[in-house]
Amino acid sequence: MYFVEVILPLALAKTFTYSVSEAEYHYIQKGMRVAVPFGKSKIYTGLAIDLHQNKPTLYEAKEIHQILDEKPIVTENQIKHWQWIASYYMCAIGDVYRGAMPSALLLENETLITKNTVGFIDESQLTDEEFLIYQALQQQSSLKVQDVIGILNKKNIFPIIQKMIDKGVVVLHDEIQESYKPKMVRYIRLHSKYESNEGLNELLSVLKNANKQKEIVLTYFQLSATNHKKPISVKELTDVSNSSSAVVKALIDKEIFEDYLIQEDRVSFTGDSNDNLLQLSEAQQKAFDEIKSSFLEKEVSLLHGVTSSGKTEVYIKLIEEYLTTGKQVLYLLPEIALTTQLVSRLQAYFGNKVAVFHSKYNNNERVEVWNQVLQNSEKAQIVIGARSALFLPFSNLGFIIVDEEHEQTFKQVDPAPRYHARDAAIVLAAFFKAKVLLGSATPSLESYYNTAIGKYGLVELKNRYANVRMPEIVLVDLKDKYFRKRMTGHFSDVLIDGITEALFLGEQVILFQNRRGYSPLLECMTCGHVPQCQQCDVSLTYHKHRNELRCHYCGYSIAKPTRCHSCSGIDLTTKGFGTEQIQQELIQLFPERKIGRMDQDTTRGKFGFEKIIDSFKNREIDIMVGTQMLAKGLDFDNVSLVGIMNADNMLYHPDFRAFERSYQTMTQVAGRAGRSEKQGKVIIQTYNPNHNTIQQVTNNDYIGMYKEQLYDRLIYKYPPYFRIIKISLKHRDFNKLKEGSIWLYQVLFQNLGIPVLGPEEPAINRIRNEYIRTIMIKIPQESSIVSTKKTIQKILNSFDSVAQFRAIKVTLNVDFY
Repeated sequence: MYFVEVILPLALAKTFTYSVSEAEYHYIQKGMRVAVPFGKSKIYTGLAIDLHQNKPTLYEAKEIHQILDEKPIVTENQIKHWQWIASYYMCAIGDVYRGAMPSALLLENETLITKNTVGFIDESQLTDEEFLIYQALQQQSSLKVQDVIGILNKKNIFPIIQKMIDKGVVVLHDEIQESYKPKMVRYIRLHSKYESNEGLNELLSVLKNANKQKEIVLTYFQLSATNHKKPISVKELTDVSNSSSAVVKALIDKEIFEDYLIQEDRVSFTGDSNDNLLQLSEAQQKAFDEIKSSFLEKEVSLLHGVTSSGKTEVYIKLIEEYLTTGKQVLYLLPEIALTTQLVSRLQAYFGNKVAVFHSKYNNNERVEVWNQVLQNSEKAQIVIGARSALFLPFSNLGFIIVDEEHEQTFKQVDPAPRYHARDAAIVLAAFFKAKVLLGSATPSLESYYNTAIGKYGLVELKNRYANVRMPEIVLVDLKDKYFRKRMTGHFSDVLIDGITEALFLGEQVILFQNRRGYSPLLECMTCGHVPQCQQCDVSLTYHKHRNELRCHYCGYSIAKPTRCHSCSGIDLTTKGFGTEQIQQELIQLFPERKIGRMDQDTTRGKFGFEKIIDSFKNREIDIMVGTQMLAKGLDFDNVSLVGIMNADNMLYHPDFRAFERSYQTMTQVAGRAGRSEKQGKVIIQTYNPNHNTIQQVTNNDYIGMYKEQLYDRLIYKYPPYFRIIKISLKHRDFNKLKEGSIWLYQVLFQNLGIPVLGPEEPAINRIRNEYIRTIMIKIPQESSIVSTKKTIQKILNSFDSVAQFRAIKVTLNVDFY
C-alpha cells in the first residue's frame, strides 16, 4: 500500500491521504501537483507534501486522478514556510496554499458533455432542443456547459442535459484543464530558396508589380541589417513598414516568407546593466559599511534614514554585492505604485535581471515569474513585489529588503492567511540563512524597540542626500482661519498663497487628504437624516462624478437623492470632504492648471499607477491630490510644496496606533517636498496645532514620539510589550451572535489567565448584513505564545462543536495591526 499526503486549496486545516500505485509512489516528489477527487464529484489540484505507507484509519483513501507535473514546482523550504505561516497565524494550511499559488496553477474542473458511443440512439425520440445539442456533438467531440447555453440561447439548460443523460444520448465527464498557456510570438524569415544572390534577383522580378509586398520585403532586409541577425516578428515588420498582416500573409502564401513561433516571456524588462558604478555619498558609504558589519552579528538590521536620504542607492549597492555571489534578492514594497518607479531605477543598474510580481499582473504573467524564480533564472535574480512575492519558489535566497517596513499594507487583512509580510520575510530568510534589511524614515515602534533590546542592528542616515535641508513645516490653525473668514472652501489663505507661489515658479504641488470620494456623508438639513448602506452599518459616501452614494465596504450604491428619504425635504447638504471635492475646488481656484487625482477610484486599471505617476513626473500635472498612496516613498524632484488638508481625522481614529500612524503618514507626505536642491515647504492644516504628535512632526522628533508612545503601550498593555490576537465573530442573527460571543469570552477568560477583552461591538458593527463582535486577547512577553495558541484553538474547536454556534463565522487575526 502506497500513499501520498496532499494539501488541498480549501480552508481545511489538515492534509489528506490518497492512495497511489508503486510506480506513482516512486515517481511523485514533494512539491508536485496532483489532481485528486474530493467530495462527491469535485476534482482539485492538490500539492504532494509527503509520501508514506501508513493507511488512514478514519477513511478509505481514494486514488489520485493524475499527476500534473514532471518535476516539483514548490520547494521544500516553501512548504516549511507555509506550515509556519499556518501555525503562527492560526489559519488552515489550505488557505496558505491557495493564497500563495498563482491561480493559473490551481486547476478547476470543467464539466464536459460528450456523445454516448455505446448503444443505439433513436433520433426521433429527441425534442428540438435535444436534437440541436446532439447535432453539435456530431461536429465536435465534446461541449462545455457554456457552449450548450450558447447553442440553445437560454440559461436553464441543466434539465435538458439531465433528460439526454436519462435517454442515454450523452455522458458527462469532468476533465481538468491546464489554464496556463505560454505566450507564442509569430516571427518571419525569408524562404530558403531566396537566400542566394540569384534568388534575390528572382525575388525582385516576382514582386515587380506588387509595390506593397516589395516594400515589406525591403523593410525586412533593412531590419535584418540593423537587428544584427536577430529574429524579426510579424508585429515589428508591419509596424515599421506601416503595412498590414494581410500583406505578410500573401507573401507567406507565395512562399517568399516563412512564419514560425517562438515562446516568449510575457513580462520582460529590456535594458542593459549599467557599467557606470554607483557613487555613494560619504554618509551613504558610512551607512553601507555599518550595515555590512551589523550583518556579521545580526540576521536583521534596520536602516533608519530620513526621507530623501538616499536609502535606495544603499540598497542597490548591497544588491550588487549579493548578485556577485550568485544569490537571489527579494525586494518587498508596501504598494504597487512604488514598484513602478523602482523597476525603472533598478533596470538602469541591473538590466533584465529584474522580475516583478504583484496582483495587477495577470495569471499567465505570474506563472512565468514563478517559473523563472524556480529555475533560478538570470531574469529573476532580483524580484521586486508587494507582499505576495514572499511566496515565490526561491532556491538560493541571499538577501531580503523590506522597504517602508512600517507600512500597514504589509499586513494582510482578508482573506486568510492574515500574515504580516515583514515578519514572515524574516522567518523565510532564516530558512536560507539569508540577511534582512528593514528600511524606513519612520520605523514601526516594534522594529525600533527590537533594535533597542539588541535583537536587530540599527544604522542611521540623519541627513538628506546632497545635504538638502529638511522641509520647512508651517502649521495653520483652522479654528482661527474660519473665525477670521480666511478660508476659501477647505483652503486657508496660507495654503492658497503657497500653491500660487509654487505654480508661479513652475514647481509642482502635492495635496494629501486621506479619504476618497466627494464627501463622506449627505445630510438632510430639515430632519438630520443621513442615507445609510442597507447591508452595512455605515453612511454612504457621495461620489460627485458618478452622481451616486456608494458604500466603501460592500460596494452598494444608489443615485444621489433629490429629496430626503425620511421627511422628503429638499435641503440636502454634504458634510466632510474627500479627494474628489478637493480636486473640484482646485479647478475653481486654478482653472488654468492641470489637476490630477490619485486614489483607489483613479488607479483601477493594470497600468493605472504608471499613467498617473509618469504624467506627474513628466510635469504634465501641476497639482496632485491623493490619499495615502502618495505617502509611500515616491520620488518627484520638482515638488516644492506639500499640503495636508486636515491632520485631525487621522489623529482621532479609534485605534491604539492612531498617533504612531499619524506621525508616520504626515512625515512621509512631508518628505515628498523639496527632494532636489531647494528646501521644500509643508503646510499642515489642523484644528489642534499644539497636539503633541503634530509638534513632533514639525520638529522631526521621531525619538520623542517613540518614547511617548512606548510609555502608553506599556501602561495599556499593547505591542511591543504584549502580543495581540483579535477574534472576530460574524452572524446575521444579532441575538445568536451575542449569545455565542459571550459564551466564547467566558471560556477564554476562565482558561487563559491573561487579559481577555470583549465581546465588543466594533465602530462598524455590521458589514454585508452580518453583525460583528470582537474579542481581544493580550499575551504578555513572559507567557508562552505557543501554549496560549493551543489553548485558544482547543476552545475554538469546542465552540464549533456546540450545535447552535456552528453557523457563527470565526476569524483570527494574530499580531493584530
